[in-house]
Amino acid sequence: MTTTTQPDTPSTVLAAQGVTMRFGGLTAVQSVDLTVNSGEIVGLIGPNGAGKTTFFNCLTGLYVPTEGTVAYRDKVLPHKPHLVTQAGIARTFQNIRLFPNMTVLENVLVGRHTRTREGLWSALLRPPGFKKAEAASRERAMELLEFTGLAAKADHLSRNLPYGEQRKLEIARALASDPGLLLLDEPTAGMNPQETRATEELVFAIRDQGIAVLVIEHDMRFIMNLCDRVAVLVQGQKLVEGDPHTVQADERVVAAYLGTPFEGAPGDEEAAEVSAAESKSTISTTEGDPK
Repeated sequence: MTTTTQPDTPSTVLAAQGVTMRFGGLTAVQSVDLTVNSGEIVGLIGPNGAGKTTFFNCLTGLYVPTEGTVAYRDKVLPHKPHLVTQAGIARTFQNIRLFPNMTVLENVLVGRHTRTREGLWSALLRPPGFKKAEAASRERAMELLEFTGLAAKADHLSRNLPYGEQRKLEIARALASDPGLLLLDEPTAGMNPQETRATEELVFAIRDQGIAVLVIEHDMRFIMNLCDRVAVLVQGQKLVEGDPHTVQADERVVAAYLGTPFEGAPGDEEAAEVSAAESKSTISTTEGDPK
């Protein structure tokens, strides 16, 4: 991959303002503001049920926020996942979502579809420009597999990859859309220390390509080593934001992770209700998917 020169003055890539997500009468995310600048890795942390993935879903168009706006490079995003991807935001998921019966290369090629003009008729009629575009997509996909260390397994079925390599493949597929911002949802979940270290190096390399990164993670050592700035969500509200040292030293953050209540903190029962409401909404969305 060709290294992208970072701008001298950071610009705002993502600006979320007052993002609120309610499921019926339950509030999963409340009035969250967050920015990500060019050349920056930002972490989003919080206890289970804090609303982190719900917030990600609001950023990427899977959920329509009840209130607030999400803008990418000063343009408010539509509430459609494919349009958000076209705009320049890509993501991975907490639970790996690969096409298991497709090869590693084919999985990455799927991620290229938002950056190609060839549609159904081109695929059927195969005009002269189709083969050229197809070759360019394969070349780009192989570049990304080389970048993520998977080039030697391009022809393997994705289901046969070890767990850590499946995570890498999901990242490669996300990068195939040429994003300006990459959202990673627990990229080291289930990894051993060596795989976690390799993921850390990969994220740094992605940042060095000129791609800003926003990452959810429970591994505190990983997040604090990786990020320029960290925001903490507790029961859907942003509790604190700052550099890793400042966040680690904040007593409210320590209390939230240890389960010690602080003034204004919702109880476990309310947190469980929000999680249940979000799960119900996700199931309804999946059942209504035209696929």
